[in-house]
Amino acid sequence: MRPIDTTENLEDRLLKSAEQDYIKEEFKAFIDDPSFPCVAAKAALNKDHMKLFVAGHLACPKDDAAILDFIYDFVDNYRKSEAQFHTACVIFPDATGINEATFESFLWMRLQSLSNLDAKRYGYDQRVSSDPQSENFSFSLKEEAFFVIGLHADSSRQARRFNYPVIVFNPHDQFEELRYLERYDKMKNIVRKKDVALSGSINPMLQDFGTASEVYQYSGMKYDSTWQCPFKRNTL
Repeated sequence: MRPIDTTENLEDRLLKSAEQDYIKEEFKAFIDDPSFPCVAAKAALNKDHMKLFVAGHLACPKDDAAILDFIYDFVDNYRKSEAQFHTACVIFPDATGINEATFESFLWMRLQSLSNLDAKRYGYDQRVSSDPQSENFSFSLKEEAFFVIGLHADSSRQARRFNYPVIVFNPHDQFEELRYLERYDKMKNIVRKKDVALSGSINPMLQDFGTASEVYQYSGMKYDSTWQCPFKRNTL
């Protein structure tokens, strides 16, 4: 039997770790750029409340269990924190060269797969709806609702153009807290003003929670009235 070359395996792991660290630093620099409009993301980064995970290809399920563990750990820490502005970001560096329609398809593929795995252990966050057609819908993992944002290099929205596809999970409850503190509208207006300055126009898919389903905002793609969200919460 051929002996296992542990040195080579260690070198491979160190190289992979270094590559992942570099990708994370790329993403942090993208968020920290003065032109990036989302002040909540900047606040999360500056407070070290932006947690990053580097996966493989957006279309591949092999990392789903690890992604779910990462999100579960994030949820546990978020629930213990009294600070504002937390976000969890999953980067997929192997999925390059995809267009907007392909990204949108892969995004919902991953969200559906993560939800299916989550349903084996947890119910849906009762504070929101699991029906993607509902104006009260929000994506849920470990019974914690998330407002999801997708980024990729070919996005029609300049603010979402990062070198690699990224799925951003923003805890929904923190936005509700801002509304309770009457700070949400101020933050929203700042973000939208900066987004217009960057892209030249407001995102046509923007809607406030409770007005229209937030699924129209997840991918960054512009939809018409015929689009049907493919997500369906499975109860296993």
